[in-house]
Amino acid sequence: MPAQPLELILGRQFMDTLSIPAFLVDTQGNLLFYNEPAEEIFGLRFGETGGMKVEEWATIFTPMDAKGNPLRPEDLPLVKTLTTQVPANGSMFINNLNGERVPISVSAFPIIGRPDRYLGAMAMFWKSEII
Repeated sequence: MPAQPLELILGRQFMDTLSIPAFLVDTQGNLLFYNEPAEEIFGLRFGETGGMKVEEWATIFTPMDAKGNPLRPEDLPLVKTLTTQVPANGSMFINNLNGERVPISVSAFPIIGRPDRYLGAMAMFWKSEII
């Protein structure tokens, strides 16, 4: 994998200190990292998955609405942020790799370096009580 901009390296280090699940992608939507709290929700360690293309990560965890209908990748908050470069949020269910249906809320935001250099996006998410 090519060298990453400093802002993304620091973003990954920051995420590694968080107690809330977080996900980091580049401008193309390629997964760069998800932290240990995210591993608990996904049911898989980052070391086992490594980086993934957006088409993979947007479907591997089977995001769906409350009725069980699959969500299109472009309806996911992180993909919306990648497309518009503005924050987005939403709630959904995912099927993790342990076969559990998990309700989550997601907030995604763009990572803008200096001078106004768009570098990717970060999403933070948590288990929801009600969707």
